[in-house]
Amino acid sequence: MIAVIIENAPPRLRGRLSLWLAEIGSGCYVGRVSKKQKANIVDLVVDGIGTGSAIVVWQSNNDAGFEFWSCGAGNRRPISVDGMTLVAYKSSTSMVGKSDTGGKSE
Repeated sequence: MIAVIIENAPPRLRGRLSLWLAEIGSGCYVGRVSKKQKANIVDLVVDGIGTGSAIVVWQSNNDAGFEFWSCGAGNRRPISVDGMTLVAYKSSTSMVGKSDTGGKSE
């Protein structure tokens, strides 16, 4: 299962995500896709997010049961602390944490 949450995204990206995923709320897409489709969706989001922001969440075989990745102008970034993924918040002037989870790989 995969979930994609987008904010301030261009209409073209919203339409493209609707081809693979169901939009269950404004900017919130969910669905069940293969690993290859997930990689294609992540690439689509990276290429199409523009000045917006996105968070992609998917199932994973780890303690939390999921992994996530973010891009764009949003203020949340995944960081790894002692093998556990946490969320760092970027203030308006500087970033509190730096993403080092790699995002696209599983």
